[in-house]
Amino acid sequence: MLIRKMSATFGRLQNQSLELRDGLNVIQAPNETGKSTWCAFLAAMLFGINSRERDKAGFIADKNRFAPWAGVSMSGRLDCRAGEQELTLTRLTRRQTAPMGEFQAVYAGTGEAVPGLTGQNCGEKLLGVSREVFERSAFIRQTGLAVTQDPGLERRIAALITSGEEGTSYSEAADTLKKQLNRRRHNKTGQLPALEAELQETEHQLEELEALEAQLVSARGRMEALETEKAALEEELSACDRWEASRRRQALAQAEAAARETAERAAELRRRIEEERIPENDAIGRLRGAIVNLETVRRSLKKAREEQDEARKQVLRAEAAVNDSPFAGHTPEQAARLPLDLEPKPRFPLWAGILWVLAGIGLGLLLWTQSLQGRIGMPENALLLSIGCGCGVFGMGLLITGFLTERKQSKWETRAGELRQRRQKELDEFTALCRAAESAQSDLSAKSAAAETLYSTLTTNEQGILLEVRRFASAAFDVPAADAALRACAVRRRELTEAENTARETRLRFDLLAQQTTAGDVEEAFSAPARDRETVSAQLEEARNALDAAHSEADRLSGRLHALGDPVVLRSSAAHLREEIQAAEGEYGAIQLAMEALDTANTALQTRFSPELGRRAAEIFRELTDGRYTGVTLDRSFHLSAEPAGDSVYRDAALLSAGAADQLYLAVRLAICDLVLPEERQVPIVLDDALANFDDARCAAALRYLRNAAENRQILLFTCHSREAEFFAGDPQVSIQRLTEGAVLV
Repeated sequence: MLIRKMSATFGRLQNQSLELRDGLNVIQAPNETGKSTWCAFLAAMLFGINSRERDKAGFIADKNRFAPWAGVSMSGRLDCRAGEQELTLTRLTRRQTAPMGEFQAVYAGTGEAVPGLTGQNCGEKLLGVSREVFERSAFIRQTGLAVTQDPGLERRIAALITSGEEGTSYSEAADTLKKQLNRRRHNKTGQLPALEAELQETEHQLEELEALEAQLVSARGRMEALETEKAALEEELSACDRWEASRRRQALAQAEAAARETAERAAELRRRIEEERIPENDAIGRLRGAIVNLETVRRSLKKAREEQDEARKQVLRAEAAVNDSPFAGHTPEQAARLPLDLEPKPRFPLWAGILWVLAGIGLGLLLWTQSLQGRIGMPENALLLSIGCGCGVFGMGLLITGFLTERKQSKWETRAGELRQRRQKELDEFTALCRAAESAQSDLSAKSAAAETLYSTLTTNEQGILLEVRRFASAAFDVPAADAALRACAVRRRELTEAENTARETRLRFDLLAQQTTAGDVEEAFSAPARDRETVSAQLEEARNALDAAHSEADRLSGRLHALGDPVVLRSSAAHLREEIQAAEGEYGAIQLAMEALDTANTALQTRFSPELGRRAAEIFRELTDGRYTGVTLDRSFHLSAEPAGDSVYRDAALLSAGAADQLYLAVRLAICDLVLPEERQVPIVLDDALANFDDARCAAALRYLRNAAENRQILLFTCHSREAEFFAGDPQVSIQRLTEGAVLV
């Protein structure tokens, strides 16, 4: 199954969508931005929401916990691919008591309903497993990494190991048998104690003795048959042991040859690298980082030169503006001292005063002369009158001349003020232009110096890199050639690392097989047994248990025969009681035998499944911890222990650190996914902050594992850290998204 797009109105998600790709999808988001809500939404779209759940102390039912914050109805859409078909699943809320209860599944692009796909069986049809199995395998939360038992998971494991049917569960069957067993006998209560008490009150012990003797004969006959069957099964199991020992010796020889070949290849690669003087990875990384920095400096130099050209243009424009000013060729101080082009200020005309004096004198002389000649009549003081008239004419003339002079001076002052204001405005503009020209020139000088500095830095760094690279790559005379040489060196180093890792792994496999191969194992070829070891072991265990039960039954019957005494007692009334007791005991024994057989079968199933699960979990855990732990064991209740490398003592999961425990649980969950989930369905794996407690090194190991696992199935990794996205930066096979209010593709 491949999830293409999810659209949700669910909890804090309001009409938000999340598009996904095949392979590994890293969805990064800070806390409280909807990561866990998206995970819960996916489970709800596949399996629905249990509307019968109720809130409890410390628990909120999903229908209330993920009710939309905006108060609208809960709804969602899921676009996916199942097999070769593209499907669109929608869930709507028609009634508030049944959130997302309205389900529809159609073929994408046609709108035709998918036959047989309903809201109840949607998840199980598409994924091939029930909700309980999905949540205990592929649905991995930070707070739910540990694996717990569940009838559905038991049925799935039983189906994988046996016939493929998923109709039974050990825990469910055991509970049913125990109830039936307690119904017949539970301490001093139940059907059998009541019948036995009633029978003890009767005196018909003879009939009971006869029945017990017949049962004893039958039990001894079963014992003889079981002894014969046990011997035959033990011989068949020995044949299986001889055949497996031969297989182990052959596998050991093949592992030895592979270890020798891989070691020789790694040594040859190491010799060539040393001969060619290829540098170490840290030196390669440092030089490649320096080349990347060169590009940054080159871009900075380009930008600086562009800024320099722009500054030069600014200088030219500023100088042109200064030259266009009327004060061109002067400094602002010189321009301020230039005189204004004004006409001389009007003054009182001296000639007018002289003229008026002469007019007054002339008038006085004229009047006085005329009075002397008797032409005009005048008072006795004719001289004084003549002088007074002359002075009056003089004063009147001065007044008129002064008034006219004052009007001319007022006009001159007004014109002079206007000229000064215009001159001051032009002077201010000229001063601003001069300052702008000086500022542009200073900016040009600064940017020119910066460009020269960057050019010098670029040249020096480039020469330094080339000199260092030519120590092992003599043909690298430019930066592209040096980068290509460094890339080639990195490839050679990576080949060496991979070869050494392969050699180490094949050697470890050889050592492990050598430890498992005993001195008695021979390479002699044996024919394969007719039945496998598990089948023979299970049947042998059943035969032994049945034989033990037959021995117990025979001993019990013998004891009762000796304890019952004289057989002459109340035959008629006790006959019915004996029949009931016999039937109840038969049922009780059958139920006990069934419980023992069920327990034996469950033990056998766990014995077959646990090693395979432990082996796969150990492989994953070893990869996640970079070889720190090499073994994992688990019992039928999924209680985990881990074996540190070089230490044969297993450590309980509770003794590990929080991060190591999370890594162990994650390894088991991923192993369960590999073994339990149907391979043909390609069930997606969902991880919700499952790597939060991992340190950087183990987080990187987990991310590498998930990247490889995503080649076979879709994986959704929700995280609140940025290190996962940084780890896969530049990897085209990994989809990285950052969530804020919506998804942003990186």
